Amino acid sequence: MRIIFMGTPEFAVPSLEHLCDAGYTPIAVATGPDRERGRGQKVSPTPVKKVAMERGINTILQPESVKDEAFAASVADLRPDVIAVVAYRILPPSVYSTASMGAFNLHGSLLPRYRGAAPINWAIMNGETETGVTTFFLQEKVDTGDVILKRRMPIEENETAGEVHDRMMVLGAEAVVDTVRQIDEGTVETSSQDDTAATPAPKIFTEDCETSWSRSAPDVHNHIRGLSPYPGAWTLHGGTRLKLYRSRVAGSDSDLPENGVPTDAAPGTVLRADDHLVIACGDGAVEIMELQQPGKRRLSATDFLNGYDLSPGDRLGH
Repeated sequence: MRIIFMGTPEFAVPSLEHLCDAGYTPIAVATGPDRERGRGQKVSPTPVKKVAMERGINTILQPESVKDEAFAASVADLRPDVIAVVAYRILPPSVYSTASMGAFNLHGSLLPRYRGAAPINWAIMNGETETGVTTFFLQEKVDTGDVILKRRMPIEENETAGEVHDRMMVLGAEAVVDTVRQIDEGTVETSSQDDTAATPAPKIFTEDCETSWSRSAPDVHNHIRGLSPYPGAWTLHGGTRLKLYRSRVAGSDSDLPENGVPTDAAPGTVLRADDHLVIACGDGAVEIMELQQPGKRRLSATDFLNGYDLSPGDRLGH
């Protein structure tokens, strides 16, 4: 088959590698433009482009805009049978309709749940215990096409979005190969999505990342891990914005203070700040395991408290 693979970030790399390993090496790859990346801001290719070059894929399309008519023409000239999309931009019909056997997308949720740009983050923030990946044929309305297959995976109690992401990109790669194989063999059986069961997973903005200590301890914990490591939950201590990366629900007496700070203190109150950092919530408390102050490295709470002045009774948040 003549396959065009479209993807940009690290999440898409295993899918491209698995396709090549399975004998489905794409004839071309579409990916983001070369950009200034890293601390040195050197111009460098996307993760997908790097792998494509290593695998000997010589036709690499890097449009500034997927809506550019020249991009659609370039894709059509390649006469694709299949277009496989993994973590790329929203394609117009002029591009995906050029695939004679169909264009499909890999999405990081069990559709129709968590349609949108940040399905992993929102699933964890909402306290889901299961997620997965879905492949579906593209149609004009985003994330609504007929489902080809799903693969499920659990979300562990203290797992972060980054950890789920890393496991999911491997599961997703297997799903991409299975999808291409079904298309190749003519065994695809699709099912339509139930729009009434759809839930949103919109793009996350800075204001979404502020931790609300008035929520319950499990909700605060899910918020922190659902945004870790990127874009990162945050809270204020005075005028200092602290980023929060890892936490757990403080569930035992040993987690709670013996220093006179009442455990029913106002939400956001520091209950403990010795070798542990425990914060009161609207219901219960959470222990912050890893955090970061501006301009510094991400640290364990113990190391952080050795160099930052935070005391029981202090308040976090607005």
